[in-house]
Amino acid sequence: VAGLAQLEILCKQLYETTDTAVRHQAEKALVEFTNSPDCLSKCQLLLERGSSSYSQLLAATCLSKLVSRTSNPLPLEQRIDIRNYVLNYLATRPKLAAFVTQALIQLYARITKLGWFDCQKDDYVGGVEHCIIGVTILSQLTNEINQADTTHPLTKHRKIASSFRDSSLFDIFTLSCNLLKQVSVCPNLNLNDESQHGLLMQLLKLSYNCLNYDFIGTSTDESSDDLCTVQIPTSWRSAFLDSSTLQLFFNLYHSIPPSLSPLVLSCLVQIASVRRSLFNNAERAKFLSHLVDGVKRILANPQCLPDPNNYHEFCRLLARLKSNYQLGELVKVENYPEVIRLIANFTVTSLQHWEFAPNSVHYLLSLWQRLAASVPYVKATEPHLLETYTPEVTKAYITSRLESVHVILRDGLEDPLDDAGLVQQQLDQLSTIGRCEYEKTCALLVQLFDQAAQTYQELLQSTNSSAVDITVQEGRLTWLVYIIGAVIGGRVSFASTDEQDAMDGELVCRVLQLMNLTDSRLAQAGNERLELAMLSFFEQFRKIYIGDQVQKSSKLYRRLSEVLGLNDETMVLSVFIGKIITNLKYWGQCEPITSKTLQLLNDLSLGYPAPVKLVKLSAVQFMLNNHTSEHFSFLGVNNQSNLSDMRCRTTFYTALGRLLMVDLGEDEDQFEQFMLPLTAAFEAVAQMLSTNTFNEQEAKRTLVGLVRDLRGIAFAFNAKTSFMMLFDWIYPAYMPILQRAIELWYHDPACTTPVLKLMAELVHNRSQRLQFDVSSPNGILLFRETSKMITTYGNRILTLGEVPKDQVYGVKLKGVSVCFAMLKAVLSGNYVNFGVFRLYGDDALDNALQTFIKLLLSIPHSDLLDYPKLSQSFYSLLEVLTQDHMNFIASLEPHVVMYILSSISEGLTALDTMVCTGCCSSLDHIVTYLFKQLSRSTKKRPTPMATDDRFLHIMQQHPEMIQQMLSTVLNIIIFEDCRNQWSMSRPLLGLILLNEKYFADLRNSIVNSQPPEKQQAMHLCFENLMEGIERNLLTKNRDRFTQNLSVFRREVNDSMKNSTYGVNSNDMMS
Repeated sequence: VAGLAQLEILCKQLYETTDTAVRHQAEKALVEFTNSPDCLSKCQLLLERGSSSYSQLLAATCLSKLVSRTSNPLPLEQRIDIRNYVLNYLATRPKLAAFVTQALIQLYARITKLGWFDCQKDDYVGGVEHCIIGVTILSQLTNEINQADTTHPLTKHRKIASSFRDSSLFDIFTLSCNLLKQVSVCPNLNLNDESQHGLLMQLLKLSYNCLNYDFIGTSTDESSDDLCTVQIPTSWRSAFLDSSTLQLFFNLYHSIPPSLSPLVLSCLVQIASVRRSLFNNAERAKFLSHLVDGVKRILANPQCLPDPNNYHEFCRLLARLKSNYQLGELVKVENYPEVIRLIANFTVTSLQHWEFAPNSVHYLLSLWQRLAASVPYVKATEPHLLETYTPEVTKAYITSRLESVHVILRDGLEDPLDDAGLVQQQLDQLSTIGRCEYEKTCALLVQLFDQAAQTYQELLQSTNSSAVDITVQEGRLTWLVYIIGAVIGGRVSFASTDEQDAMDGELVCRVLQLMNLTDSRLAQAGNERLELAMLSFFEQFRKIYIGDQVQKSSKLYRRLSEVLGLNDETMVLSVFIGKIITNLKYWGQCEPITSKTLQLLNDLSLGYPAPVKLVKLSAVQFMLNNHTSEHFSFLGVNNQSNLSDMRCRTTFYTALGRLLMVDLGEDEDQFEQFMLPLTAAFEAVAQMLSTNTFNEQEAKRTLVGLVRDLRGIAFAFNAKTSFMMLFDWIYPAYMPILQRAIELWYHDPACTTPVLKLMAELVHNRSQRLQFDVSSPNGILLFRETSKMITTYGNRILTLGEVPKDQVYGVKLKGVSVCFAMLKAVLSGNYVNFGVFRLYGDDALDNALQTFIKLLLSIPHSDLLDYPKLSQSFYSLLEVLTQDHMNFIASLEPHVVMYILSSISEGLTALDTMVCTGCCSSLDHIVTYLFKQLSRSTKKRPTPMATDDRFLHIMQQHPEMIQQMLSTVLNIIIFEDCRNQWSMSRPLLGLILLNEKYFADLRNSIVNSQPPEKQQAMHLCFENLMEGIERNLLTKNRDRFTQNLSVFRREVNDSMKNSTYGVNSNDMMS
């Protein structure tokens, strides 16, 4: 008992104290308690005798942990005892604190889920006070079963979820609807009474959990709202054909207080999203008409909508009307004209009150975007009236954004323009809405733009204008430039007319005139937001009107030549380049503008024929001849920003490299001329590193800038002639400087990562650019440099010791990942014959591979899969090693071989398909190698090398490793949604041939786990799988096996679909 008192004090300290040190101590002590062997009996004592709610909460959470653990799980009897104890405890103590009840119900649900196939189910429902607890239990149980947890295999979760769906879910949903019906007609319902209010809330939550159930195992990601079809099983049809279910929720909405109505609307959103195929056409039309009537009722009585939660859910409901039904179906609904008028008014009002619930606007705009997009396709004779209402929505959006500017400035509110993602999303939606009745949109934009621009010009010319007025006009112009960019970007080539192109021309002229005005003032002042809007406009303009797909006779160009004298595309391109150079000159210190400007330059340098035209421009020639910090301040070294801000330099040089290549050919002098600034920088770094006392900061900055520039050029040079010029320039003259930098600064990732990435780019045989001549040793020399860099970096980074978990990726794993990628690129580049190294006693290959193993063993398995870039580079390198260097892998120590095999085993079930496919391929190489060795050893050939024997020996000592992979691959193919069946089939044949006895046992256990009437069919599936398969791994035999496997998978799935309950063979894995 003394122990209990102590625990209670600790709980109090954990949940109530404000002193962090005390809380930390208590937490530590309680963690020890949860791991202690007598935790179970103590928890029961706490529940029985504990005086405070906190100790009851502790007991409930500890028990949840105990029943969930996968290693050493609790026996079934004990779990059933705990479950019954919890139910009785809840039934006898209806007055527990809410959070304790919640934790205990969670515990009950967890036990029920994990023991779903092991024990009989039973329900306790008692009096009214127990009704809340009963409903909460069902609600929590539905939720718990619907959520996959990470500790148990996904297949096991899906089987429990499907079984629950088929056996209980519809009954639970029907029960919740019946109870809601009783509540809605109950004469003496008093929602001010806490328990009645609580009961209604739990009932609505239960209905929602039933409707939000993941019926077919598709929505693993909760966050995306666009997957808006609810896959209701066909057996539920009756509930939805009967309009009373729908009416029930609409009636509830009107009769209960606003605090509960958001839950009702959430249920209605799910009901509105029921899959279309549940109904035939007549039933669907009837269902839709009831739904639209309900929506109309809410719009006609909008008392509850000012509540933000209600408003948000109602906007979601409106969006579902169009995402799940076609415009042709909507216009046939009886009250369509009235409803579309109400929705339009609601939307206009919502947009005008821009400060209210800004996150809900997305749903309204998505409704109108979908409506506007379907106008060309609607076949119905009934009028859709969108030509009347869509312009009203467009106008409300545009005018409300402009009116918001001065209010935001006046009241110091958050500016929506700072949330680039949100603005972009709304503009994408507006681009479609605004193109409906485009004449009206353009007329409005021209009128508003002319007003704002004229006011702005007057303010700039007047001597006594206030700064605030200028800022307001700039804000309004910013919105207009963004919106003009968006509607131009919404042009669809096949639906566009000459008149519309001429209107685009009107808009473009105005933005370009504004740009001339603001650029002329940049020496005194500039507005960052307005500049970003201009860049967004240029991006849209480039996408639609620049490039080979545009008709040069377009009316837009005619308008540009009339107003601004821009007669053809080349002159328009010169405006682009002029703007890019201006931005880089004046905004070099502003990262967002610089990076967006360089992105625009990069986009222009891609494709054809724009680069050919660009190179002829004097401004581009100026850039190619003067890329130094005096002209482009962002290339400077002495600014105060941190090293990672130099990333934009790579983009700049990629674009310059592409433009240089247009006319470069084999002209080495032109190349030398272009490289002069970089040559000077390299010489400067070499000079610094050769003295003992040098300014380390300056050296690092110069070097990092330089290697980022070079990586851009190397990326752009993807032809042999140009790349060889770059290679001869950098090797051997400047390689030692890169190696020296890695030696000196290996502990500073801001410095090493760019150097390693440059090296990885140089050894990457992109478009076969690394084809050395027959007499050139350069391929081998390049590999030596690579090996040296990997070894230098690897051995030094391993001296850092333990790195804190939150820094481990930045400090160590990122560099290691780049090294893996570099090694993979050079091993698979096909320009080095790796056999020569051993032949001539050169240890470059061995050093690189040994360093790879040392680095690999310093990384825990979990990290290999937790960091996506690391896992992709590791598994793709492993694939190359097992394909071409299997002798090396066979010669490794047993613990290293086991490490590599278990990393493959874990990778087989990874979520990333690339990783999973890479693992299959590596496993296939290993299994094939083993199979060859075994067949050799049976043929009594002259003794193979000792290493081969050793590898065979390791595998024979640990057969469970290969067997487990066989079981995993088979499980994935039979029970899971296997996305790369072909890759999975390749190693499977080898695995089966190496483990025929184990495969037979596995097959029997799967067959026996089926219901008796299905066993014969399952047995036949396995027979057909091995039909005509010989005992070899020749390509012809493998292809036949792959074909058999796809038939096998189809047949097994068909057989299991009709099965009444799931398959339990998965417990072999769990």
